Amino acid sequence: ECPLCLLPQPPEAFPSLGCCSHRSCRACLQQYLRLAVRESRVPASCPHCPAALHPADVHRLLPEPALRDKYEEFLLRRLLVADPGTRWCPAPDCSPSQARFLIALSCVGLGVSREGCGTEFCYHCRQPWHPDGPCAPAPSLATPTAQLAQQEELGNGEALARAEAEDIKVCPRCSAFIMKINDGSCNRMNCTVCGCLFCWLCLREISDVHFLSPSGCTFWGKRPWSRTRRILWQLGMVLGAPMVISLAAGVAVPVITIGIPIYMGRKVLAGGPGSRRSSLSGCQQCLSVTSSVLLSLFVSPIITALTVGVGVPLVLTYVYGTVVLSLCR
Repeated sequence: ECPLCLLPQPPEAFPSLGCCSHRSCRACLQQYLRLAVRESRVPASCPHCPAALHPADVHRLLPEPALRDKYEEFLLRRLLVADPGTRWCPAPDCSPSQARFLIALSCVGLGVSREGCGTEFCYHCRQPWHPDGPCAPAPSLATPTAQLAQQEELGNGEALARAEAEDIKVCPRCSAFIMKINDGSCNRMNCTVCGCLFCWLCLREISDVHFLSPSGCTFWGKRPWSRTRRILWQLGMVLGAPMVISLAAGVAVPVITIGIPIYMGRKVLAGGPGSRRSSLSGCQQCLSVTSSVLLSLFVSPIITALTVGVGVPLVLTYVYGTVVLSLCR
């Protein structure tokens, strides 16, 4: 039975993969790869695990030559955007099938043009070739956060509203255009071209704890917090952390200590009609419930001590380490 379509298939319908031991029917794998290539999710991974599919398997499973060529093109682009010495032709009408990239040369200034395109540009600033002058700073599309901060300080409400409505930004690593509906949804973005994980609000490469840091960026929202609100929140965390931690620990200790035995007793007692528990006599059920509650009474203090002993130091380290350093900056 194929785990994707849940249909019975003969053994020869399950091709082997070089990256892992998972098996799916050929039809499902082909449809999966078609969608992956059309959505530029290259290199494609196994449908059941993060292992990347071998290019030979992709070529063997994709029946359409056009999709195989597109897969090769996306794979080449993914490789090139990871190279800091690569430059792409800035001409909008330059065909993707042509060689649109240039490898770094040992030149201080370089004006180049692609064969079949004719666009001549500077290797360093990617602007039209300027042999008689230094590189001029290009208008940046990757600093909307700084622009929003300036507009907020100037009180330009109309410009701020217009900037908030923008839903196209650029990847901080490869400068590919990323589109997102600016409706306050998840701000954790993943570039499909270079695989960069970045924050939609500040356009910086992030880790999984970025939205827990005192940066002002929120996991959901249309813009980061203002500087004043961020500083007030950090000061409140530093001053109110002892009281909040004491209150949380005072509530968590009795809840965990008493709640676990009650939960286990109810869980054991709530045996369904078809369960093994329903075939026991009343005395056996009472003994089973009593033993589970007594065991929980022994285990719950250990769980409480581990939760408080690990959680409280971590919170204190974060508040008086990361937050205080952010305030000092």
